[in-house]
Amino acid sequence: MALVVPPPRERKRVKVYELRNNDWFDRGTGFCMGRVAGEESRIYVESEDQPERMLLETRISKDDGYQKQQDTLIVWTESSGTDMALSFQEAEGCAAIWDFVSQVQQHLMAMAGPDDALSDDAMESYNNNPLTLPRPELSNLDEIASLMRTVTQTPQGRDSLSKMVITEDYIRRLVPLVTMAEDLESLDDLHHLCNIMKMLVLLNDTQIIEHVVSDDVVMGVVGALEYDPDFPTHKANHRRYLKDRSKYKEVVPIQDPAITKKIHATWRLLYLKDVVLARILDDPTFSVLNSLIFFNQVDIVSHLQGNTAFLEELFSIVDNSSAPHSRKKDAVAFIQNCCAIAKNLQAPGRQTLYTNFIQNGLLRIINFALLNGDSTIRVAGTDILVAMIDHDASMVRAYIFRSIQDGKRPLTDTLIELLLIESDLGVKAQAADAIKVLLEPQPPSPPNVDAANRSNGEFLSKLRGNSTSNPQIDAFIQNFYDNSANKLFKPLKDLEKRKSLTGLTFQEVSLFHHLIEILMFLIRYHLFRSKIFIFSEGLPARIAQLLGAPQKHLKLTALKFFRACIGLQDEYYVQQMTRNFLFEPILNIVYDTMPRDNLLNSVCLELFEFVKRENIKPVILHVVENYREKLQEINYVDTFQTLILRYDQFQGYNPDDPTLFGQDQDGTPTRSTVNGNQRWQGVKEMDATEEAYFNTSDDEDELAHKKVTSKRQSTVHGASPLGKSLVDYPDDDEEAMDARARVTDRHPVENLNAQAVDDNATSVLPVVNAPPPERLSEKRRREEDDEEDELGKLSTSKRRSSSVSSTSSGISISGNSSNVLRRKKPFVSSSKDPAVSNDKIKISLSTKATGDGATKRD
Repeated sequence: MALVVPPPRERKRVKVYELRNNDWFDRGTGFCMGRVAGEESRIYVESEDQPERMLLETRISKDDGYQKQQDTLIVWTESSGTDMALSFQEAEGCAAIWDFVSQVQQHLMAMAGPDDALSDDAMESYNNNPLTLPRPELSNLDEIASLMRTVTQTPQGRDSLSKMVITEDYIRRLVPLVTMAEDLESLDDLHHLCNIMKMLVLLNDTQIIEHVVSDDVVMGVVGALEYDPDFPTHKANHRRYLKDRSKYKEVVPIQDPAITKKIHATWRLLYLKDVVLARILDDPTFSVLNSLIFFNQVDIVSHLQGNTAFLEELFSIVDNSSAPHSRKKDAVAFIQNCCAIAKNLQAPGRQTLYTNFIQNGLLRIINFALLNGDSTIRVAGTDILVAMIDHDASMVRAYIFRSIQDGKRPLTDTLIELLLIESDLGVKAQAADAIKVLLEPQPPSPPNVDAANRSNGEFLSKLRGNSTSNPQIDAFIQNFYDNSANKLFKPLKDLEKRKSLTGLTFQEVSLFHHLIEILMFLIRYHLFRSKIFIFSEGLPARIAQLLGAPQKHLKLTALKFFRACIGLQDEYYVQQMTRNFLFEPILNIVYDTMPRDNLLNSVCLELFEFVKRENIKPVILHVVENYREKLQEINYVDTFQTLILRYDQFQGYNPDDPTLFGQDQDGTPTRSTVNGNQRWQGVKEMDATEEAYFNTSDDEDELAHKKVTSKRQSTVHGASPLGKSLVDYPDDDEEAMDARARVTDRHPVENLNAQAVDDNATSVLPVVNAPPPERLSEKRRREEDDEEDELGKLSTSKRRSSSVSSTSSGISISGNSSNVLRRKKPFVSSSKDPAVSNDKIKISLSTKATGDGATKRD
């Protein structure tokens, strides 16, 4: 079966929209066309900017539910469940694509198999016998409602009913019955009319919904919906609300009647969606209503922002001194509504709207509204400002910066004044948020400071380097600290004059809460300027004063500030807090609330737990030194006892041990472990030899040293091995070379034996009946170090090797298990050895006889 209408050959300019989270997302602008390939028919939209990129490629199916809305919109649901829409530039292009889609769907319906919802016979019956309803009369209402309820059970029946209602203008014929039933006070007929109107609206047909909100039908429809059979004893007042002409205020006349009609229709659609049908709406109808509202708003805003004469007249109302106050109030409210509508627009459309508004003086309107005595105007002005900041804060900053350069009052001062004097808590909150956003540097979103400090110590330096990268933002922030910050935080500074905080009003408590929140924002983003300003003005002491306020939520806010200061782990903040004794009121809260597990107590415990976990030494020292007794009394958690233990460990002793430096009862020093072996390591272990050495007197050490020196000087060849020095040190290098040559020529075999001794000392060298060498003390090593370095330079490499081998062999043979290789220096025997007197030093040497009877020294 061939298509009656071929695909349109000309490409139609169109915008593609996709519904995401109940908001229409603009995919882009392109050119739409329809194509038929075999049994498949598709709609393509090529990008206007990038022709090779496809904005849309969708296959037309019989179940997608295509709908034509107004004259330029086509809406449908993809098989994946995504709602799509095409907004054509011209009605002619929309009609051409709609005819193509309708013909394809009819063709698919005709080609459908018997497994569909209705058989071919049923489809023919629908086509040959169109649906008809009884005449709209009071006597037929019950029959009409029953028939409609039966027909709406199937999609084909719903389509047939929609066509019949539109073709025969059935709704307009039902409207007079509402008045007749009310005159007759026939509640049953009114209930039937209400059910009929509900079913007609829930048909999910855009033409029916647009017809329902038209001027000549809407009152009758909402009049019938006032009599809900689910609430038979109650009657709504929808008509009274819609007839109230005070809701329509035309600040500046709109010359285009089509735009005026769309404004009224959009307002009625919103009322239907949010009030009248809120309880019974299903998802498809809700989506259709949102689509109609969205596209109407786009048309309204596009018309207004393109009408230069309209905008000039609108923004001149505030500057006109002769204009009445009510007209200025309506002008601000109109701009507020436009900004609220702009929130639902795509970013390009929203940017164009705010640009046109700013060029015509939007920020003058905001200044006027924020300082106005009427609270309604102040609320409207705050909404406009917040909407602008949410859209583009840099744009507002640029305007404020120009005002500062021109010598005008900046918008930040206006916001500060509004925050200080406003009684409306909602306006206070919006003003505080606006101040924080305007003072936000670039880049805008730092990560968690505590975690960054723990993971990377360079985080703060990086943040400081990037916090004011833009010179304009840097100048703007500097101007705030120079001229505006003192005014903003003056209420906190004035707390110094108050002796008691029991008389705080609710507005004052809210103001202090917002000021502390702003301070926490500043210490995170303005690291350099904020610390100087905060402590030079003495603000932490005033915040600590708020810890004595009776309002617990205000105490929590103050604690939150101190926690933020500690979390930065900045030495300057820690120093100032300890110097001003700001931990005392926090400890008092812990002491007063213990052991109750409330939020106030938990926040204080978490602060000290953070100090313990991060081991912030200045805080631990300050707290324990000044409040040790109070900390010892807080024993229901182990946090404070751990802080005391840390303090004691910092001082170099452990209070749990009975002796100093962790010694055992027998006097033997043991190593103490503090904080993971990172700080105090205790006293090293000493063996018996070192202990005996330190027990001897200095006179005995000097005498022993003299004897050793004299023996080295008087030793000759052939002397006893016990009295000889370890190495024969020649006078200079030349003598050393000659002596080595003579020994090599005379005893070549012994030199080879000496090398064998190096390889296997225990099997070659003879046993020497000498006492084992003992370990030299630390003190003697320090005294002999310089002398041995000079002597070592004079010895040759071979002679050093031979001497080391002999020494190692002597140590190994004598049974010393440590087998430690010592340098060439005398060994001092322990005074505890009974075989050796205290005034003599025994030297252990290994000797080897040469061929001519002389003794060779290794």
